[in-house]
Amino acid sequence: MIYLNYTNLDAATQQILLETSKKDIEFTFGKSLRAYAKKHFINYEQMLEEEALRNLYNYKYVFNI
Repeated sequence: MIYLNYTNLDAATQQILLETSKKDIEFTFGKSLRAYAKKHFINYEQMLEEEALRNLYNYKYVFNI
């Protein structure tokens, strides 16, 4: 679970969440994503960014008001 302060959802917090998601995806699926990107001639960084955005929907958030 990710605990967020409801009053602090600015761009910096969103960027931290995205970076955390990227690290999570790269740790879990890094080798297979690299192989897929190389096989299909896709930019790895762009693909990682898209997967990280999708991964954000899998987290459970708790908002403190």
